[in-house]
Amino acid sequence: MTIRIDNESEKDIGIDYERIAKDVAAAALDYVDCPYECEVNILLTDNAGIQAMNHRMRSIDAPTDVLSFPTIEFETEGDFSIVEDDILNYFNAESGELLLGDIMISLEKAAEQAKQFNHSMKREYAFLIAHSMLHLSGYDHMEEAERIQMEHMQEEILQSIGYTREIMD
Repeated sequence: MTIRIDNESEKDIGIDYERIAKDVAAAALDYVDCPYECEVNILLTDNAGIQAMNHRMRSIDAPTDVLSFPTIEFETEGDFSIVEDDILNYFNAESGELLLGDIMISLEKAAEQAKQFNHSMKREYAFLIAHSMLHLSGYDHMEEAERIQMEHMQEEILQSIGYTREIMD
């Protein structure tokens, strides 16, 4: 798996964000039974950076914690068989990895939420990666049942690698 992280944020978050992203992404892909090695790009930014993207992509002029940009338009969440019909568009020609998509995280918003929910920055960051990896795998939370399912899945992913709500920096 290739995880490319670009940190344009000025914020020092005091955690090994690269290792956490790789651990959580791998656990999420295992959880959804992805049969491919994958490539994911992550941009770490601040509230102003994510607000500009949120406004441009979703017409919401406010900062958010995370945005996910899946490469695959899934017919059924977690059903990766759809990519087999279009190898040229879904796979990196050099590495052979599935181009899963991009994630954008506001480290500023993540720090605010870690404080708000009374858990560590490490736990909040891991949560945002798990959440986005599910989006990149075709899951969504537009309906109440989908939201409940995603929350359950996120918790199971994080529990499986020890990122519990109790973990502190």
